[in-house]
Amino acid sequence: MVLPKHNRVAVYHNNRDLRLETRPFPLIGKGELLLEVHASGICGSDLLEWYRLPKAPLVLGHEVAGRIVAVGDGLDRFAEGDRIVSTHHVPCFDCNYCRSGRETMCALLRKTNWDPGGFADFIRVPAVNVERGTLNVPDNVSDNAASCVEPFACALRGQRKIKVGEGSSVLILGSGVSGCLHLFASRVRGASKVFMTDPEPARRAVAERLGADAVFDAHDAVPQLVRDTLGRGVDYVIATTGARAAIDQAFQVVDRGGTILFFAPMGPDVQLPVTFDTVFWRNDVTLTSTYGAAPQDMKEALTVIASGRVDLDQLVTHTLPLGEIQRGFEMMMEGKESLKIIVDPRLDR
Repeated sequence: MVLPKHNRVAVYHNNRDLRLETRPFPLIGKGELLLEVHASGICGSDLLEWYRLPKAPLVLGHEVAGRIVAVGDGLDRFAEGDRIVSTHHVPCFDCNYCRSGRETMCALLRKTNWDPGGFADFIRVPAVNVERGTLNVPDNVSDNAASCVEPFACALRGQRKIKVGEGSSVLILGSGVSGCLHLFASRVRGASKVFMTDPEPARRAVAERLGADAVFDAHDAVPQLVRDTLGRGVDYVIATTGARAAIDQAFQVVDRGGTILFFAPMGPDVQLPVTFDTVFWRNDVTLTSTYGAAPQDMKEALTVIASGRVDLDQLVTHTLPLGEIQRGFEMMMEGKESLKIIVDPRLDR
């Protein structure tokens, strides 16, 4: 293809101020790839102003799938025209964190990134990302589904960490995209009962359609509803929302010896009051969290998607051109009529 002279990017200043700009075209070097972005998902973490504003202005976007339009010298694993999915953060595989299976704590993982972020026409994939975090997309996987590999990998990693398995009971607090991905991940891992909550009727309807065993209004007496269903609490509670009311429910509904996974960030000033005797000593409850995904999680996620065991295309409610990314952010903030929003820069290029 004939490449343009400039690269359009959506520059984030705050949630209500994303500006479309042109920048010099990213030039690739040895071992690097030039990726034409076909699908770039808006993640809930993109809207965390307390986290993003200190780094602004910047180009966000880390859930990306597309097509290779140029290959750097020395690469034979990939060819021009290949469809790929890549991860923006990759670990070193050699530090103490990596050797002990905690790759997302790796210092290199927290430094690596693309040039620029995924809300752009084209991105340069550095050699280290090509080597450790880039995968070919099978023909039966759509661009939109491929862009969901990274967030699905995060859900799979979280559930592997807490050891969701055959016969487990799971309550997922929140039925947004993360909640739905955890629903899929729970089924992949063999959970026998998966319950979900949400304050929004539209999202509860989606959770029901996707196969949750029961979906509760988050405003109701969720702990009692779960106990009425199981006769006890659940083995695992996964909080995909940082709402304080949901966190309080997590402590009320987890069974003795159970685990609470705090999947969603709650902000730098949030503190959790925990009664040691009843939570830890008497009931032996495990509290943990998870951050990001590693290359092995990306591979597992893509394999599961390609196998047809999950259909992530059904999570996508809107596909927008790059020039309408501001509308996408506003819909995400409203959170009522959208689920997964994908940006496809080809639509207005």
